[in-house]
Amino acid sequence: MPTSSTPFTLPNSRTEPDGSAVVRVLSYNIRSMQDDTAALARVIAACAPDLVLLQEAPRFFRWRKKLARLAAASGLVTLSGGGTAAGPALLCSLRATVERTEDVLLPLTPGLHRRGLATAVVRFGGARLGVLSCHLSLQRDERYEQGGMLLDRLAGLGVPHAVAGGDLNERPEGRTFRRLASHLQDGWAVAPRGGEHTYAATGPYQRIDSVFATAGVEVLGCGVPLGHPGVTEADLRAATDHLPVLADLRVPAA
Repeated sequence: MPTSSTPFTLPNSRTEPDGSAVVRVLSYNIRSMQDDTAALARVIAACAPDLVLLQEAPRFFRWRKKLARLAAASGLVTLSGGGTAAGPALLCSLRATVERTEDVLLPLTPGLHRRGLATAVVRFGGARLGVLSCHLSLQRDERYEQGGMLLDRLAGLGVPHAVAGGDLNERPEGRTFRRLASHLQDGWAVAPRGGEHTYAATGPYQRIDSVFATAGVEVLGCGVPLGHPGVTEADLRAATDHLPVLADLRVPAA
């Protein structure tokens, strides 16, 4: 696994005197927790996120219990998603005040996997933030349509500031990735920190996982947390087949 040429240093989460908030967001495809779940929990906990946007969370037998165990082992709580969103899920720290959640199932294309979105609106101090986790289709045309649905759903949350993240199954030059980046800030492109490539964990060569933010949110740093304190290469290799994306965002007060 290559090391980063840029040290992975991000500001600590905090609420500012003006009511704005620095919020740490982690997006992570966890392959249904089929790998080393202890390593997975260590990676998540070491990143100290306020919000975790998961893809391929458990969604079949006892999925709620599995997700709750991961959250507890990471020092977090379950927010939404999992089986009810066909895989995407949200975890959060106790710093977040939850206003509402909604799990969305996207239209099913016969012969392809069901896809969905896990969404929420949360508050940190005086800042309100919409949150969305996604895992887009492997099929090009369906993926493009789902990108449009993602943008519509994000706008429909009814808040001025939002973050979306997930496994796009597409590189930045792809038309769906470009569609999202034309409406949202691509965290890595705006403020790169750590590593760029997210897949595969044992030999990353492409960026198909991203964190996006709406206009008005300041991206302070975003990337794979290579070199982040407590995050080891051994754990990153063992936890799942993707590498996580960690971003710090400054969200204005409502």
